[in-house]
Amino acid sequence: MAWEIVYHRTADGRVPALDFLIDECPPSVEADLLAALAAVADAPPPAFAGGGRWEAMHGAMGGYYEVRTTGPGRRHYRLFCLLERIDEVDDRGLERSAIAVVTGMWKSNATLFTDAEYRRHVRALGDDYRNQRPRRIAGERDLAAYLAKVAAKDERAQQGKRKRRG
Repeated sequence: MAWEIVYHRTADGRVPALDFLIDECPPSVEADLLAALAAVADAPPPAFAGGGRWEAMHGAMGGYYEVRTTGPGRRHYRLFCLLERIDEVDDRGLERSAIAVVTGMWKSNATLFTDAEYRRHVRALGDDYRNQRPRRIAGERDLAAYLAKVAAKDERAQQGKRKRRG
């Protein structure tokens, strides 16, 4: 059975992963990350082979998983996720096993994220997510707002293409 994909929502109503996808990712990267995430959810995660696009993290980031892709300029884009297994979701407000997408970051080619970046941008949000009972996740309004931003982003890109051709 496919796993659900949920997005962490902060106390102030932000959805960091969706903000990252809209604000930081070119459309092709956004599509690639979401396609990889959907493939992992369908597999589901314990059976997904990875192929370098879905990786378990280690060390201080143990327990996190990342969806990976490379975009223009060889920039590396990541979505950071936690797994919620069905046997653990009793008081978490989830209906089935889920991939919880916490946030995203990008880095230049041949660079590494620092522990401070992981701590400040990923683990702090992951801790906030895990400390919520039930889980605070994006709802239909959050997802509708995201889709509206995607449509606006696509329209701006199309206008830019028309101007260049024009």
